[in-house]
Amino acid sequence: MRVLKSLLASAALVVAGIALAQDEGETLFQSNCAACHQANGQGVPGAFPPLAGHVPELLATEEGRTYLIHVVLYGLQGEIQVAGQTYNGVMPAWSQFTDEQLAAVLDFVATSWDNEAALPEGFAPFTAEEIAAQRDLGLTADQVHEERSGAVPAEGQ
Repeated sequence: MRVLKSLLASAALVVAGIALAQDEGETLFQSNCAACHQANGQGVPGAFPPLAGHVPELLATEEGRTYLIHVVLYGLQGEIQVAGQTYNGVMPAWSQFTDEQLAAVLDFVATSWDNEAALPEGFAPFTAEEIAAQRDLGLTADQVHEERSGAVPAEGQ
């Protein structure tokens, strides 16, 4: 019985930790990202692309997950196409945030605005370890833009 109680307590802590991470991701998004991508993830036509509907498309590609990590760590600069619309704003790097914070905001974006329903099968939450593994590459926003061609389905470019 003691083992069962211990397991249940551990499971409750994990669930509480996931909820806290989601709350932190939403808080970070609302205070740092929503001005451009909007609170509803729809973006601003011609300037800042939507994240609603587009993030699952990126995550469906082999390179998409790493590309999204690079976007938050190093920024993005250059013209892109999303759902037939051209965007040419600048995404700043958010490397001042911790690996845990960036994983939380990426998870928030991946699972908000009905994105969760369109995620590829087997999607796993982003981890701080994934972010840390990409942190010291020293990429530029232009280099991240070059990566985009491999991370976007051909019809989405």
